[in-house]
Amino acid sequence: MGNTKLVLAVAACALACAAQAQTSVYRWVDQDGKVHFTSEPPPADATNVTQKRMGGGGLDEGQLPFATQQAMKTSPVTLFVSNNCGDLCADGRKLLADRGVPFTERNAETNPADAEKLKQLVGALQVPLLMVGERPVKGFDAGTWNSALDGAGYPRTKLPGQVGPRPPESTVTETTPPAK
Repeated sequence: MGNTKLVLAVAACALACAAQAQTSVYRWVDQDGKVHFTSEPPPADATNVTQKRMGGGGLDEGQLPFATQQAMKTSPVTLFVSNNCGDLCADGRKLLADRGVPFTERNAETNPADAEKLKQLVGALQVPLLMVGERPVKGFDAGTWNSALDGAGYPRTKLPGQVGPRPPESTVTETTPPAK
């Protein structure tokens, strides 16, 4: 019975989020061990916090242009960011959205596993980092990013009326509460 309530809560959150353009759903555990799903960030004493970005009614993979579907299979795109990345990360997200490129976003500041992966890829916690397949592209430079995406076969622009596609996999950012 407890799992049924959890599934219903997740489904309700997903439906509510689908009505909005882009929102986040937070899952967290309180001091009593109770799991919560909210659209607002959890309190500082919450544990096991995850954040999932939900796109509102974007296209599914089957509705994407064929070239995008092929590029996604051979060269999936991952964007490594941090909370304080500012305009560079915002410009990178905009470029990807303008081209209709599905991507997974990883926050190296709030997720230790993502930070470790970033260190393995480029030897430092340097963001933004665009991964196009196995190719890392450090920093944001529109020309360099476009070149990497072109080389992977991603179209230059979205089709008319195409909604920015959802990432090929869930974008989950795990956070830990600040130490007291």
